[in-house]
Amino acid sequence: MEHVLGIGGYFLRAADPASLSAWYRDCLGLNTGKNGLWQQEAGPTVFAPFEAETDYFGSRAQQTMLNFRVRDLDAMLAQLRAKGADVAGETQDMEGVGRFAWVTDPEGNKIELWQPA
Repeated sequence: MEHVLGIGGYFLRAADPASLSAWYRDCLGLNTGKNGLWQQEAGPTVFAPFEAETDYFGSRAQQTMLNFRVRDLDAMLAQLRAKGADVAGETQDMEGVGRFAWVTDPEGNKIELWQPA
C-alpha cells in the first residue's frame, strides 16, 4: 500500500497573513523561505483525531491545533513571555511522552509546544 511520508504543509486563514507570519518568525523562530518553505528537524509527529466536543484546542471554532516540537520548553516559554506572547500559565508532564505548554497566536489560534521525553 502506498503511504504518506509526512506532513507536507499546514495552512491557516489569517486576517493579516504578513503580520501573523512575522509573529511565527519572531516569537517561535519559524523562518520560512520563499513560498513558506521551512526545513524542519527530523523527529516524531503525532496524528490524533479528538472528539468533536473537546475543549483541548481552546475555542470550539478552532478545528485543528498545531503542535511544535521544541528542544527546551522552559527557554521557549521565557522567550515567548519576553515578546509579550499569550502563554498559558500551566504546563503538563506526560510520563514517557514529554512536557507540554500552550501559546495563543495573535489571530487567536491555540498552539501546543512539546518537549519530547
